Amino acid sequence: MRSEVASLPGSPERPNEDWGAAVLPASGSGGTVVLLDGVTPPAGDDGCVHTVPWFTARLGGALTELSGSRRDMPLSEILSLAIRRTADAHRDTCDLSHVRTPQATVVLARWDEESVEHLVLSDSVLLLEAPDGAVRAVRDDRLDRVPDEVLRSLAATDRLRNREGGFFTAAADPAVAERAVTGTSPRAEVRALAALTDGASRWVELFGEGDWADCFGVLRKEGPAGLLRRVRALEERSDGGTPGGSPGEDARAGGVRRWKLHDDATAVYAELSDR
Repeated sequence: MRSEVASLPGSPERPNEDWGAAVLPASGSGGTVVLLDGVTPPAGDDGCVHTVPWFTARLGGALTELSGSRRDMPLSEILSLAIRRTADAHRDTCDLSHVRTPQATVVLARWDEESVEHLVLSDSVLLLEAPDGAVRAVRDDRLDRVPDEVLRSLAATDRLRNREGGFFTAAADPAVAERAVTGTSPRAEVRALAALTDGASRWVELFGEGDWADCFGVLRKEGPAGLLRRVRALEERSDGGTPGGSPGEDARAGGVRRWKLHDDATAVYAELSDR
């Protein structure tokens, strides 16, 4: 088996709010991939004394531990319990009812000798590669269905955040786990998998350099770090090569979902077998 994780901050002046891990136990043929993309809050009060990286590190750690230690629990229950544990860690000091309390997108994948389970919540993506090379993208597209004009308004976005008819992220309510996209595939049908935050999936979704199978080919040949290098090069080219400037025409094609030149970008890649 092979696993790799790579992550780049969107700016050297800000901490990286992504969190990723791939766990391959020394014994057995199972494993787990965890990926979180912390939601950057706008300037102002979010009701919490902690940072987004504080939140993603604790939620990511809980998800990793529970995915391995509670193999009797489905991934949705694991996410629910991990959210509850993380909320308990700061409910005495923070207003967890605030709409912008620290939160994150989630990708979870877990496999054993028989099956591969997956869970996706919000706009990160999971890629599953079959033995014949076909690649299936597992996405939660609810945020994509929100019009750009709505996302330009903070108040309008807040009204849709973790609300029916809007979109969902992992914040402080364990019940949100039931909103995740989940499924199970036979182990024989999955040769490898990858998880990408939206800062990494730009290679396909923003710049159109290839489809998901092409993206998976980059991951296999160059690893997650290679994919992230390609994304950064495209971002600089779109900006006309002006470091730190505003996005150019190609970059603005992504609409308000690409409101900054560089985003935190993380990719996790795991080969489940050599076949």
